[in-house]
Amino acid sequence: MLLHISLYIGLGLVMVTAMALMILKIGKLLGDCPASGRAARAAAVTIATGYGMIGFGGVALVGSTIPLMDMGVIGVLPALGFAALCLGLGFGHAVATLRAVVREALTPPHAAPTTPDPLASAA
Repeated sequence: MLLHISLYIGLGLVMVTAMALMILKIGKLLGDCPASGRAARAAAVTIATGYGMIGFGGVALVGSTIPLMDMGVIGVLPALGFAALCLGLGFGHAVATLRAVVREALTPPHAAPTTPDPLASAA
């Protein structure tokens, strides 16, 4: 049983690490923009850190159910599938949050200049 849990924990941590690194890479790519670069890089580090901590906790929580299933190696597969599903949903939310931070950092486009009213200037 210890081997099964160790296998699950190892693969789960690899999934969390890969997705956290992908968040950092997306933040680095968004950080190349001169208008929103600083906000994107800072948000990417913050979001990836939060994602990693929540992801590690989720992997540990799902891993604690493996002994309850008592299915041997076959019990690792549903646990890994559920963890991957939850991590994927969290990844989508993390990237959406990163995009929202970048969108907020951009300045709104300037309004078109209005033409003066000729009747008002004649008076």
